[in-house]
Parts: sequence; C-alpha cells; structure tokens
Amino acid sequence: MLVAFSVTPLGVGENVGELVAEAVRVVRASGLPNRTDAMFTTVEGEWDEVMAVVKAATDAVAARAPRVSVVIKADLRPGVTGALDAKVESIERHLAEDRS
Repeated sequence: MLVAFSVTPLGVGENVGELVAEAVRVVRASGLPNRTDAMFTTVEGEWDEVMAVVKAATDAVAARAPRVSVVIKADLRPGVTGALDAKVESIERHLAEDRS
C-alpha cells in the first residue's frame, strides 16, 4: 500500500519546519520506501508497518507540540510493490510520448 500523510504541529507558531522534520526523520529511519514533497510524505509497505510509521511520526511531533493535525490518504493494492516509483514513471512516460 501507499500512504500519503502530513503531520502539522499546531500551537507552536508559523515556523513548523523543524517539527515536521522530526516526522520525516522517523519515516526515513523506518527503512520503508518513501518520498517527501512540499505537502505530503508518502510511504510504501504493508498496512501494519506503514501505519506504525505514521503513528511514530505523529508521536514524534506530538512530543513537541500541544496539538497535531494529521491528514492521511491511502492506496491499497494487494500484491503490488514498487508503486511509489512506478506511478511516477508511468506519468513521465506518458509526458515523454506527448513530446514525441
């Protein structure tokens, strides 16, 4: 499965990058395939391992913020692996065809 999630600390002011980085550190330390962009961090793996990473990342931020908002979007596709890269590669391939 792929899970895209964002963890937003609340009640700590406008500059939240340092606290969000704590969540990303947890994700990267998990060893699961992942990618972070301006809005979300996406993690690939089995349900229990991915959700454990989301919880740990949330807990890392909650340890330093009085309130935390979490947004989660999941794509469950049994038997599929490598979707984190394959989906992007498919789009890039289609875009390249447009230029041909």
